[in-house]
Amino acid sequence: MPSHRTVYLDNNATTRLDEDVLDTMLPFLREQWGNAGSGHHVGRPVARAVNAARRSVADRYGVRPGDVVFCAGATEADNLALRGSLAARPDRRHLVTTAVEHPAVLDCARMLESEGLCELSIVGVDGQGRLDVDALEAALRPGETALVSVMGANNETGVVLPLAEVAARARAAGAWLHVDAVQLVGKSTVDPIEAGADLIALSAHKFHGPKGLGALILRRGIDPSPIVHGGGQEKGRRPGTLNAPGIVGFARALERVDEEDPTAIPRMRALRERLESGLSAAVADLEITGAGVDRVANTTHVTVPGVEAEALLVQLDREGIACSAGSACSTGALEPSPVLVAMGIAPDRLHGALRLSTSRETTEADVDRLLEVLPPVVARLRALTG
Repeated sequence: MPSHRTVYLDNNATTRLDEDVLDTMLPFLREQWGNAGSGHHVGRPVARAVNAARRSVADRYGVRPGDVVFCAGATEADNLALRGSLAARPDRRHLVTTAVEHPAVLDCARMLESEGLCELSIVGVDGQGRLDVDALEAALRPGETALVSVMGANNETGVVLPLAEVAARARAAGAWLHVDAVQLVGKSTVDPIEAGADLIALSAHKFHGPKGLGALILRRGIDPSPIVHGGGQEKGRRPGTLNAPGIVGFARALERVDEEDPTAIPRMRALRERLESGLSAAVADLEITGAGVDRVANTTHVTVPGVEAEALLVQLDREGIACSAGSACSTGALEPSPVLVAMGIAPDRLHGALRLSTSRETTEADVDRLLEVLPPVVARLRALTG
């Protein structure tokens, strides 16, 4: 067990459930447990709560309540966006995405290509994680491209992608634009719908809501075909009994974001600056990924040559610090992050990546604790491998 209190710096993976959100959900796990699809007195109060939550989410994004499709998470929402858009536009078989997308998008896109359901173009990024918008425009095929799928902000580096520029080019080619906006909410003031997105995917547990609840938000007139069949819920777009506790929690978590954003985002940005200046001063050869470009307020991604991320994470965990690497475990071996490979990060840095992601609950004391612990840990690990 850690010898110190927990310092949680892995908020891009998940966030703690907000107490107010939990209180909003509890009645629908206890007293009001009926099925929202039932017309009797046990189901009607639940249906009213679900409808109110749907209106709240719709109002936030300026869409109609019927264009909010609740899902089991953003992975399902992304799959519905990609598969559903291609199925809804059978005269267009071309799909464009980027090399730094979350696997929920990239794996789905590659599967669609392998099934012969689309022709796929993957657009690259530069060494700072910036999307090559000219290359994206060159990849578009007017009259053929059904969908462009671009994330709002990268989950590893925090780099924000130029959604308005992408939207303008996609619209000129007649393509719909899907945005995986999971890492934007509560961390940036960018509104993907205002930027021109046609479909956006969200996940409640990334902004202090419940796990297992996501949404696909649709612009008026955008109607992806369902990818699951078996009922009429969500206008047939996503059948299955509605997760009423999750839906009311999702809506309340979004409301809490808007209540907190005016102070939370500047405070997280200040914490990021404190963290990055401290790390740069204390750890030799440390580089901040995407330092020169627009990033969400809460994310710091660094590469540290001379150490392995796996060993670094173990040592930090022993000190009570929870964070993540910029690499993923695959078949028992720590392999380089595809995002960092796409960025062309130097080979000697690929395995020494660390992602530190704060939330509105993170304190200066949390940041200072990391700054106290990380430099000597890096020094010890370098000495062992040196």
